[in-house]
Amino acid sequence: MAQHTDATNHTEVKIALDAMGGDHAPHEIVKGAVLGSITHQVTILLVGQPDIIEKELAALDTEGARIQVIPAADVIEMDDDPLSNLRKKRNSSIAVTAQMIKKGEAQGMIAAGSTGAAVAAGVLYVGRIKGVPRPAIAVVLPSVGKPSLLLDAGANYDCTPETLVHFARMGNAFMTNFYAMEHPRVGILNIGEEMGKGNAQVNEAYGLLEADPSLNFIGNVEANDPFLGRVDVAVCDGFVGNVALKSAEGICKMLLSEMKDKLSDDFRSKLGALLAKPALQKTKKRVDPDEYGGALLLGINGICVIAHGSSNAHSICNAIRVAKTAIQRDVLGKMTGSVLKGTREGTPSV
Repeated sequence: MAQHTDATNHTEVKIALDAMGGDHAPHEIVKGAVLGSITHQVTILLVGQPDIIEKELAALDTEGARIQVIPAADVIEMDDDPLSNLRKKRNSSIAVTAQMIKKGEAQGMIAAGSTGAAVAAGVLYVGRIKGVPRPAIAVVLPSVGKPSLLLDAGANYDCTPETLVHFARMGNAFMTNFYAMEHPRVGILNIGEEMGKGNAQVNEAYGLLEADPSLNFIGNVEANDPFLGRVDVAVCDGFVGNVALKSAEGICKMLLSEMKDKLSDDFRSKLGALLAKPALQKTKKRVDPDEYGGALLLGINGICVIAHGSSNAHSICNAIRVAKTAIQRDVLGKMTGSVLKGTREGTPSV
């Protein structure tokens, strides 16, 4: 295990990062690890092929960074079948990353490669929280007022109504503990607000959610509602959630690009952009997907951040921030104690 660290404090936060996963791996992942370690004062355990990682590190200024290289010979590619390849390649970078959580060698993990492989590794090697049938990718969305939460954003494409109830409970527990919300408003993502809209899965889940006394269920919500501050937790299956999320990301990036182009058209536009720069920078931080870094995989017995496949170094640095914050706020401990109870004492399990 190679080391690039000046650290002597062994109680520091340690985060395992799959260095081989992602569209721009390993270059952007390693660069982001160094930046994140320095910025957020954490130790990053870079998991992957040592020769490749060391070559990337040698080209960077690592002074002040706390980096350790953890060997993993294999890589699970984006088009590999996640579960079968995880069982075959137990020494793959994502498998070793997840195993470090299980062994207690890291307090959190980050993966920017195959989402399916990251979810499968979390379930197979880290394990689920007791009583949670499936984990869910929970994405914090920019919203009018406080942020809102969308789950599932891509871990499960086919969900039973009962599974959607578990997602609602996890989302409720997360917003209650992470954002100190009292009785978060929970809605189910649908094609209209009226009761009876949508498919059989959503309609059956509606009845179960409405009957759950642990939830402040407000009914059906549409895809624009989380951004407009009308709901705190929006529940859906991973297919719907991923389409909604990618659509929103595309719109945000298109608008940011259009603003940049239009504000540099001529002298007057450039002058206006200069005056508006502080406000524009704040807006960019709120809506740019890269600023959010990644989404937590809720329901597994460890802190796992799923970063975007196209993550650059800045995105990885922000994913490290997300993981560190979740560790320091004991999101896992608080959720484990509240999910089965629906965040209130005595709530029966579905």
